[in-house]
Amino acid sequence: MTENNRNIVHLDLDSFYVSVERLQNSKLMGKPVVIGGLSDRSVVASCSYEARKFGIHSAMPMKMALRLCSDIIVIRGDMDQYSKYSNMVTDIIKEKSPVYEKSSIDEFYVDITGMDRFFGNLKWTRELRQKIMIETGLPISFGLSVNKTVSKMATNEAKPNGELLVPGEHVQPFLNPLSIKKIPMIGDKTFQLLRMMGLTTIRTLTEIPPEMLQNVLGKNGIIIWKKANGIDNTPVKPDWERKSISTEKTFEKDTIDIKMLNAILISMVEKTAFQLRKSQKLTSCVSVKIRYSNFDTHTVQKNITYTNFDHNLIITVKELFEKLYNRRMLIRLIGIRFSNLVYGGQQLNMFEDKPEMVNLYIAMDKIKMMYGSKYLKRAIAMM
Repeated sequence: MTENNRNIVHLDLDSFYVSVERLQNSKLMGKPVVIGGLSDRSVVASCSYEARKFGIHSAMPMKMALRLCSDIIVIRGDMDQYSKYSNMVTDIIKEKSPVYEKSSIDEFYVDITGMDRFFGNLKWTRELRQKIMIETGLPISFGLSVNKTVSKMATNEAKPNGELLVPGEHVQPFLNPLSIKKIPMIGDKTFQLLRMMGLTTIRTLTEIPPEMLQNVLGKNGIIIWKKANGIDNTPVKPDWERKSISTEKTFEKDTIDIKMLNAILISMVEKTAFQLRKSQKLTSCVSVKIRYSNFDTHTVQKNITYTNFDHNLIITVKELFEKLYNRRMLIRLIGIRFSNLVYGGQQLNMFEDKPEMVNLYIAMDKIKMMYGSKYLKRAIAMM
């Protein structure tokens, strides 16, 4: 199937955290709202469109946001509520869509290629959007085009609370006048570098040889050049293909040493949670597995609020292990698994009243990246 024959929808919940808060408190409507920690050293996790007019944006220090707009309303985030509403939207999309991918807590891709023969792609997508808004009360925007890159960029142009169709023949006319900064994966450093080369609009990016971009940016240069030319063959990955991170240990000698088992589980959590943070992923489902000496294997899992922090995951893993290990038989194998992964880095943990916790993880991860994860562990995991 050629690129222009695909039909990919990108759905994005507008100012998701703020929108959820407004469902709880209608007095926040139309006001500059910032979601984040309440201490002086906290940063902005999310902000309303009204706040953005003052130059406020995600990851900005809260002190600076308050200087830019003294009237902003600061709300400490509630990940339990955000997870709840994210899962509500996921259930609606899952029920209606042939193939969908949850790329983050508030973003989704749906492949509706071929459905135009039965429903009409634009009509179907509009009906899905209306259903989400009616059943959840949340505003949501969508872009519909030939691939994931163009549909995401169309969504960004449609916001807030809008929709945009970009047919195959209109892809380049749509992209050309846009700033190069609007191409997914172009960060501030790459943007400044390309600007120094005289590249400001996507049109100017398409007019230079891809080899030149490769010389400057490496393999990412080719990817950026393709995106500028509306080329993206990345498939929508079905939810059941969502990757998980897991680890397990088989003992040379079956054991019933609870203290040792708990230490191993904690060590496993530290290792896999670090992998989550390295890949900027969060999990909302934790599983623990036990294989007894007679080879009976049992698994239990629990849905949790999205996180990638050790201390949150350790609590859940220990709770599941205590629930699962009730036969007091010798154990041959134990394992853990984090699944339902979505993209989202530290910003989802910026609601901590004490930013020291976030800063601690950032510092620990830097050490692990530099010297290896085995050199920095909790004392209890070093048995």
